[in-house]
Amino acid sequence: MNEAITKKIKALPPLPESVTKIQAICNNPDSSISDLIKVVEKDPLLTANLLKAANSPLYGFSKEIKNIQQAVSLFGMATVKGFAIANAVRSSFKIDLTPYHLTKENFLKISELQNSLAINWVSKIDRKMLDVLATASFLIEIGKVVVSEFVKQLGKADEFADKIGKSISLDDISKIEKEYIEVSSEEVAAEIFEHWNFEADMVDTMKYMNNPFECEDKDIQKYALVLFIVKSCVNIKSQLNPESIDETLKIIDDNGFDKLKFLEAIQKVK
Repeated sequence: MNEAITKKIKALPPLPESVTKIQAICNNPDSSISDLIKVVEKDPLLTANLLKAANSPLYGFSKEIKNIQQAVSLFGMATVKGFAIANAVRSSFKIDLTPYHLTKENFLKISELQNSLAINWVSKIDRKMLDVLATASFLIEIGKVVVSEFVKQLGKADEFADKIGKSISLDDISKIEKEYIEVSSEEVAAEIFEHWNFEADMVDTMKYMNNPFECEDKDIQKYALVLFIVKSCVNIKSQLNPESIDETLKIIDDNGFDKLKFLEAIQKVK
C-alpha cells in the first residue's frame, strides 16, 4: 500500500473507550444483552442514534421503540456494536468527500442504507453473519474519507473529482483510486479496520470485498460477496435505482442466493 496512505491510517485516533468496551462485550460469549445495555446507556449520543434508527422505517420494526432496552434487544448485540463503531467514526473523522462529489449528509445516508439493506437481508438468510456484517456494512465507504484527504493534499482533488464524475461503474471508481493511491478505497478500509484492532474476519471481509473468490476461506468469501452485493445495489453512484437493482439481481442469481429474500429486504428499506 502507498506508504503515505499507511501513515495517514496509523495517525487516525483510537476508538473511544465506550466502543472498546462494547466490542469486548459483544466478542465475549459469556456476556449478555444487559451487560451491553449498561454501557450503551452511558453514551447519550449513541443512545439517541439507536432510538432514532429503531424508529426509522429502514429497519422495519412494527411498533414504536421508546427506550434503549427495547432497541438493544431488538437490534441484537452485533448490530448495536456496528452502530457504536459507526457513531464513533462519524465523531472522529473530518468527513469531506468533495473529490467523490459527495456531501457529508449524502455519505451518511448511503452508509445507513447499506447497513439497513445488509441487516434486513442477512437476517433472512443467516443471522450468524451479522457478527461480521452488521459492522462492516456501516463502513463500506469509510476508506474514501482517507482517499479524499490524500488527493486533496496532493493538489489533485479537482482532477480526481473530474474522473470520478465521468466514471460509469464501481470498477471504474476502483481503477481511478488505484491510479492515485495504488489500492482501492475498500482495501484502505481494511487497513483502517486492522488499525482499530477489529476482528480478523472483518478485516479480511473488507479486503476481499471487490474480489471475494480470491480468498481461500469459504466464510470470508460469503461475507465479502454479501457486502459486494449490497454495495452493487447501494453505492455513491446509485442508491436502489432500478438499473442497480437489476444488475444486483443478476449477481444474486449467479451465486445461488434467494432473489425473493433480497427483494423483500429492498422493499423494507425503500
